Amino acid sequence: MLNRVVLVGRLTKDPDLRYTPSGVAVATFTLAVNRPFKNQTGDQEADFINCVVWRRPAENAANFLKKGSLAGVDGRLQTRSYENQEGKRVYVTEVNAESVQFMEPKGSGQEQQDQQKEQKPQENKQPDALKDPFANDGQPIDISDDDLPF
Repeated sequence: MLNRVVLVGRLTKDPDLRYTPSGVAVATFTLAVNRPFKNQTGDQEADFINCVVWRRPAENAANFLKKGSLAGVDGRLQTRSYENQEGKRVYVTEVNAESVQFMEPKGSGQEQQDQQKEQKPQENKQPDALKDPFANDGQPIDISDDDLPF
């Protein structure tokens, strides 16, 4: 039998860290994982996958990951059920993570992207000598046959 899940995605909110009555750390979070195709309107869709991680990796995830962080999860898929307050049986499917990898250096990623979006784009005020001579500005390039090396 084989039950292995490997995911890479972004956290939808900060991990929720709790402790069992016996003191074991458990963190839960939801990972948004893009689908490999776009829908009919051209929008990128994502799956939102619930993850659970235990003990020291749970504490690390809670300390170092936050909403928007890119994370890799390696674990197994598990299902469980319980009765809710109305007495109805509720089924839950989630990834029980054996390891969580931080896919970005601290201080980068979504937070940095958000800061860049907030900043006003500045005009390109480079001197003519520093501008790219091969940039396509929409004008034809005047090159004589004598300038070509072949």
